[in-house]
Amino acid sequence: MPAYLIVHPRDQRRDDVLIEDPALTLRFEAGWAILADARGDCLAIPSGQGAHIQRVDEQQDTTNQEPAPRKE
Repeated sequence: MPAYLIVHPRDQRRDDVLIEDPALTLRFEAGWAILADARGDCLAIPSGQGAHIQRVDEQQDTTNQEPAPRKE
């Protein structure tokens, strides 16, 4: 499940936010980063704010997977 980590510049003294919602999409439009779901826009962040948005993907558990067969 993808999530989005929003990191604000330290001088703004805002908390970083982790948004975990598989229905959200991220788009960029006219200087704004916009998170939306099926019902419409949920959050818009202006580019001038200096926030960084990073997509965080869930790590797959590979401990129980067998290695791929070797080619001969």
